[in-house]
Amino acid sequence: MKTGMIDASKIEAMIAQLRAAATRPDGPVSPIQGEKPAAKVDFAGALKSALDQVNGAQTKSEELAKKFVLGDDSVNLSDVMINSQKANIAFQATIQVRNKLVSAYHDIMNMQV
Repeated sequence: MKTGMIDASKIEAMIAQLRAAATRPDGPVSPIQGEKPAAKVDFAGALKSALDQVNGAQTKSEELAKKFVLGDDSVNLSDVMINSQKANIAFQATIQVRNKLVSAYHDIMNMQV
């Protein structure tokens, strides 16, 4: 029997899964067999990687612009403009993240202990 576009057996299976999850004891959830736990993310490494990506986008944009100015026929004006805008957007996003981090730092430093 179908109710609209959803099969009733699928709904019943979901309800059974929810009931089974509700009856499980609270506690640490064991990982699925064969699944590795998530690796810890190093904040400094993630930040450096993101900054390197932004730097790479800016470098690529500058190289394409330089090639276009020198008359390289393999570079289109549209490619230059698109890469320039990508680099600009990435840089603006980086500035916004920096501003949020500085704001969070100031909020933490102004907390009463």
